[in-house]
Amino acid sequence: MTQPMPSPLHTALRLAASDVPVLPLRAGKVPFGNCPTCADNSCGGRPNMKVPGPCLCPAPCHGWAAATADPAVVVSPPWAAAWRRAVCVAYHPGGAALTVVDLDNPAAVAWARETLPATQTVETTRGEHWIYRGVMRSVNGVRPGVDIKSAMAYARYLGPGTGTTAALPDAVRALAVKEPATVRPGPHAVAVPMGAAGGPCPHRTPTFLERGIVMAEQRITQARSAVHATVYRTFLVVLSVHGRCGCLSDDHITRLFTAAQAKGETARHCTDAWNNARTRLGL
Repeated sequence: MTQPMPSPLHTALRLAASDVPVLPLRAGKVPFGNCPTCADNSCGGRPNMKVPGPCLCPAPCHGWAAATADPAVVVSPPWAAAWRRAVCVAYHPGGAALTVVDLDNPAAVAWARETLPATQTVETTRGEHWIYRGVMRSVNGVRPGVDIKSAMAYARYLGPGTGTTAALPDAVRALAVKEPATVRPGPHAVAVPMGAAGGPCPHRTPTFLERGIVMAEQRITQARSAVHATVYRTFLVVLSVHGRCGCLSDDHITRLFTAAQAKGETARHCTDAWNNARTRLGL
């Protein structure tokens, strides 16, 4: 006898129990629109924040940024109403410390099988999702039929798939690397805490950037209290010095996130702190 498919809410609760941030998708497989209070991000909410900090709206607003692993939120009345209309479940890969390589056609799948390390694989309607452990920025169209979904993005949950999840390889990170654009410094220096300097990036040798990343890792690691605030201030300093020149790589960001997570921060908190720092600096 065929077993009935689990409801989106049942699936969402199971994922949340594994600390995977989830959100409902409506017809068209897109997130629910913002509520009237949050329309056009008038609340200052994510992802296009007018002010730092999360939106306090109890509804599943703001797309990927609304994803939650809190079961109490998942079953709250505003979310319950959305689940009744939901057609499927999405999740925030970056918030679960994952990266999804979305292969949208057979040619893309064939390329991945020839190029990328084997990992957990999930079939989709047109191709496959290859899922790796690790966080990077999300980029669409890195090559024909290939999108990367990790930080600040959502992916449909299509089941556990097959295979064992491998570490995010350099071959995937390299897909998101573009030639750094020349960016003119802003007309005014940015005031940031902890004495970091603004203005043009001075690291014309790799040692300057490496020393800065090492110092940032140490600052986070040595925090004895107020870890969340220390992580945010450290991200702010790094971005104020290195955020405008294109020299920060995904590897540098991953090192900072790893140091923060070793102090108890979740991947989602790291992503939020990084995005809040970028917003404050106008990046």
